[in-house]
Order: sequence, then C-alpha cells, then structure tokens
Amino acid sequence: MSVTPANGVELARLGGVIETWAAQQRVENPAVLSIEKDAEELRWYVRLEGEEKAVFTVWLTLRQRTLHAETYFMPAPEEREGELYEYLLRLNARLYGLHFAIGAENAVYLSGHVPVAEVDDDSLDRVIGTAYAYTEQYFRPAMRIGYATKFSG
Repeated sequence: MSVTPANGVELARLGGVIETWAAQQRVENPAVLSIEKDAEELRWYVRLEGEEKAVFTVWLTLRQRTLHAETYFMPAPEEREGELYEYLLRLNARLYGLHFAIGAENAVYLSGHVPVAEVDDDSLDRVIGTAYAYTEQYFRPAMRIGYATKFSG
C-alpha cells in the first residue's frame, strides 16, 4: 500500500494538529513534563515522567509520508547481549505500534510510524501511551538482563 506524500500545506496543517494536541497534553496529562518543538524541523520532544524509568523523551518527527516516533529505551547491554536481544525480539512479535530496534552505539530504542493520513489526537495519544506503557513494562526486566551484575547483591 502506497502512502501519498503530504505537501507543504498538509504538513503545516498536521503540524497544527500536533501543536494543538501538545498544548492540551501540557495541561491535562500529568505524565507529560514538557513538550518542545524543534525550530528547524517538524519535530517535537515529549518529555515524560515514569516510575520504572524516571524520565524519558519521545521524539515525534513529521515526514512527508509518516509521523515517526522514537524513544531511547536503554544503553547497549554490558552483559548477556544475546539474551537481551532475544528477549526484545520475542517481545516485538506481540507489540503493537512501536517495536524495539538497535540504534546508535548499539543502544536500544522503541520506534514506530503512523501514516500521515492517520495523524490525529487519537493516534498521537496512542503513540505516546504505547511508548509510556512499553517503557514502564519492559525497562526494568531488560535492564536486569543487560546489566545483571549491577542488579545483584
């Protein structure tokens, strides 16, 4: 299925949708610490407060065909790499909306896309909620695998 690229007018409209959503989140969502927009790009930084991982940021980048969402999940494992990657790959099979990926310096990220035609308040809520839920649910178990000796004793 091909996604028609958004033109400048449509990207500006979608940017407005995200800005309106962000303003509402700042007021209504207690997990949202801040939301900032990159002046150079169509990118927003949603800083969230969690429990298992105290603070994390979800980057929302509006592109011609998709809204890309990404958050830094954890640094590269110091030990039991194979076990950690197997754990994350098995999780990927049942995750929806975001998936685990290896990024710069072998760090682990949660990453996903929303087609531009589907960008609205509900899809933005879903992406942020999914990043929050997966981080809260899987961060500690993943850290216990990749940094086992730091969690023992």
